[in-house]
Amino acid sequence: MPKINKDVCIGCGTCASLCPEVFELSDAGKAKVKENAPEGVSCIQEAIDSCPVQAISK
Repeated sequence: MPKINKDVCIGCGTCASLCPEVFELSDAGKAKVKENAPEGVSCIQEAIDSCPVQAISK
């Protein structure tokens, strides 16, 4: 499962737009991995590659 570095995340929402089945924005405005998110979804890597501040890792 991917991990979000909340200290780096700027809350742009790119990951949630590209991969809504895995990522969402929290009430604090930062990205988070959804509870019970499916593993191995192909859009996870696209979200990692598209994060403007490289806040997502595997």
